[in-house]
Amino acid sequence: MNWKKWWPKSLMARTLWFTLLAVFLAQMIATLIWYGQSKRRDLAGLESAATSMATMFASTVTFFESLPLQYRHIVLDQIRNMGGTRFFVSFNEEEILIDPIPGSSMKNTAVKAIQEVLHDKLPRLDVIRVEFSRPETLHVLKNDILLSDLPRSWAHYTLSLEPLNPPILVVQLELADNEWLYIAALLPAPYSTLEDEIITKQQVLFLLFITALLLFFTYTMIRRQTKPLRQLADAANALSMDIYQPQLKEEGASELVTATRAFNRMQQRLRRYIDDREHLFSAISHDLKTPITRLRLRAELLEDDTKIDKFNKDLDELEMMVKGALQTVRDTDLHENLAQVDVADVMRSIAEGHNRNSTKVHLPVAEIAPLMGKPLALKRCLSNIIDNGVKYGHEVWVLAEDTAESLVIRVQDRGPGIPEDKMDSVYEPYVRLATDDEGHGLGMGITRNILHAHGGEMSIRNMEQGGLEVTMILPRLMD
Repeated sequence: MNWKKWWPKSLMARTLWFTLLAVFLAQMIATLIWYGQSKRRDLAGLESAATSMATMFASTVTFFESLPLQYRHIVLDQIRNMGGTRFFVSFNEEEILIDPIPGSSMKNTAVKAIQEVLHDKLPRLDVIRVEFSRPETLHVLKNDILLSDLPRSWAHYTLSLEPLNPPILVVQLELADNEWLYIAALLPAPYSTLEDEIITKQQVLFLLFITALLLFFTYTMIRRQTKPLRQLADAANALSMDIYQPQLKEEGASELVTATRAFNRMQQRLRRYIDDREHLFSAISHDLKTPITRLRLRAELLEDDTKIDKFNKDLDELEMMVKGALQTVRDTDLHENLAQVDVADVMRSIAEGHNRNSTKVHLPVAEIAPLMGKPLALKRCLSNIIDNGVKYGHEVWVLAEDTAESLVIRVQDRGPGIPEDKMDSVYEPYVRLATDDEGHGLGMGITRNILHAHGGEMSIRNMEQGGLEVTMILPRLMD
């Protein structure tokens, strides 16, 4: 299982998850410490209460043993007619089978304490049974009589604690052959339930409420703090595509204010640098036109035609270099606003110019979702690659792989390809591998610069079956 897939990526989500984990661990540690201390305290209190009850049981046994046999049932009837006592007592001819409750540390502590006291107080009795049973399954008097079958005045007020209905303590002592003394009672509160609960439902609800409240305040605080940070991240992401962004508002924590102020200064410097560079190249281009024109006029005054041709050829190369440099700057730094670009429509418009007489550009069939970018720059980028493919490879196949993260466009042709030792040099200005006079050797470099400005990448390779493959990767991080 790839756990990184489920790992939260945003600062907000990670902070909330870490807060939730910290609260959970803190509550778990506190609960375990509290449970250990309270458990020891409860067991000590339960042992004391059980010892006290066992002492009263022993006194009850001694009292009834002191009565003549014929008076024991008379005394029990009188007690029942008066509403009973704290215990339910009966004399049975057989041992009553008890359906015990599940074992627990609380139950075992109570049973052990009662047995020890009774054996100590009543050493003459060999058989002493101590057990706990649920009220609905408790048998009394005989094995076929349930507690619910008795009159309410006999045991209801003694052994019932509605709506809790805690387990009932049952002690059976064999006084003689076929003579059993049966005592049933409830443990005193708060030991009546005998449950080993680490945490109660009320405590769970309280912890959930406290955790939710803490997460809410954490979310509110982090959201207020991460809003300027998110704006800074979005602005930095957009800066690579559009340098002319409005300045960010300086807000948030002092560290964020400092980072935002530094970003605004950096953006101003970059904008000033680009503007100065454009002005410089424009001024150079403008200033060089006058001496070039003057040199052409002077060249015409020469008498040697061969020298005139050579002179004009050098001037043509110089003018081409000036125009190419200015074109590189202008085509790379198109001052456009970001917009949703229908890449498929752009490719169709480029292909129409080549597919008038025959199909030279094969476009992808799969749909391509719109991409956030600069429309004219992306059109120039795709046009450079497709035009080169048709020009030198005669036929082009365009493949597209569209995902949520990026758009990958592959342009394949059947041309001669590029020598391996020239793969890196084709991006350099004025480097041309073709022998014709068309072009200035600027297209590949401009294309790569446009892709870099969109946060993308470009690579070229020679295919095994022949031809060149150009791969352009455009991220969708700004969609």
